[in-house]
Amino acid sequence: MDPKWNEDQPIYRQLRDRVVAMILEGILGDGDALPSVRNVAAEYRLNPLTVLKGYQELVDEGLVEKKRGRGMFVNEGARKELLKAERGRFLDKEWPKVLATIERLGLEVGDLVQQQIEKDSGVDND
Repeated sequence: MDPKWNEDQPIYRQLRDRVVAMILEGILGDGDALPSVRNVAAEYRLNPLTVLKGYQELVDEGLVEKKRGRGMFVNEGARKELLKAERGRFLDKEWPKVLATIERLGLEVGDLVQQQIEKDSGVDND
């Protein structure tokens, strides 16, 4: 996890978002233990209650479960649920802006996809 914190958002929320990113990126998988509250608090010089609040949001969202005396663990299917939610958010909020920019610039989606494929494969059309 990145030790830098953004001033615009509560730290507990940023911590929650970082764990979500770790789940989405596959760093944390189903059944994996989250770093302990004590370790995260010590490593990032945070109040343990701040860490616990961030973790509690994950529990409240059903992404993580508390196992008394053992810690917190990623729930089965958490990544799948997060991907579904993120895809929905992207399609509702981000895609309309991207599409408007594409149209404003007179670009074609198919051409952009082809350019990206060529770029990824190392083909240079210039």
